[in-house]
Amino acid sequence: MGPLRTRLTGALLTVLALTAATACGGPNAAPSAKRPAAATRTADRVEPLSGTPAPRLPVTVTSADGRKVRVAEAKRVVPLSGSLSEIVFTLGLGDRVVARDVTATFAQAAKLPLVTRGHDVSAESVLSLRPDLVVAEESSGPAEAMDQIRAAGVPVLVVAPAQGLDDVAPRIRAVAGALGVAEAGERLVERSEDRIAAVRKQVPRQGAEPRVAFLYLRGSASVYLIGGRRSGATSLIEAAGAVDAGAESGLTKDFTAITDEALAKAAPDAILVMRKGLDSVGGVDGLVALPGVAQTPAGMDRRIVSVEDGVLLSYGPRTDQVLKSVVAQLYGKDDR
Repeated sequence: MGPLRTRLTGALLTVLALTAATACGGPNAAPSAKRPAAATRTADRVEPLSGTPAPRLPVTVTSADGRKVRVAEAKRVVPLSGSLSEIVFTLGLGDRVVARDVTATFAQAAKLPLVTRGHDVSAESVLSLRPDLVVAEESSGPAEAMDQIRAAGVPVLVVAPAQGLDDVAPRIRAVAGALGVAEAGERLVERSEDRIAAVRKQVPRQGAEPRVAFLYLRGSASVYLIGGRRSGATSLIEAAGAVDAGAESGLTKDFTAITDEALAKAAPDAILVMRKGLDSVGGVDGLVALPGVAQTPAGMDRRIVSVEDGVLLSYGPRTDQVLKSVVAQLYGKDDR
């Protein structure tokens, strides 16, 4: 969620300035003849590679912020996003992770101590765990906290953000390289790409491509946004054999406040949402009741695709599962 949080910042500030509301929260739609299969839950566990790789350290790697980072040990690792935690655990090095970010909610990480307050990093909490490597997103912060961690002599690797399917391999390689397990990283890249390709082969290719709009919802804050070309969802939607309705309708920014006009122009056949966002508006019934939604083909058919918040746009080792769930819901084929 780190990269998504960065993309949302400007749009959220605009909406909040207009709404003067305050902060944030499966599908339970009534049956419909046209509605696809019920949402299928992505298993909330990661699947480590077989065998435990032996790190070859020290290594010096280039961080996404341009710094050269020397990693001498990787016995106590702190990944600062759920996506980065997922990569470390899937590489088979989860026993070296000593803390988690609030977005690391998969089962193997659930009992680790939190080192974030909301989404902000607590330098004191990180340093109290005596890490020998911190793996961060470009959006990890505040900057003062990250500087404090560096000043304490802890190597900090910043990983370039996930924008789409093409970022799965580079992010895995960046983390694996810093951990001294580049070979395991290549195995994980191959496994991830093979599995994504296998799902893409199963996408129905009959008739017109469905139009899918990605909506970001936080009902208790009255925040309702539609994703555009830079939302991060376009790659996933297109991999599912669909058209990003927001981007195709001319929304070039990351997110734009939902209006009747924007929804009418996007004319989505289906709506993609994060599951907590859907819950925050009262499920499918509440979503369809939002202004303009009921008038779209998606609203009329109650065609809603929902995926867990932490994995939807993480573009990591579980992206094949996310894509499989989206395809199953979009085309009405239950993959459970």
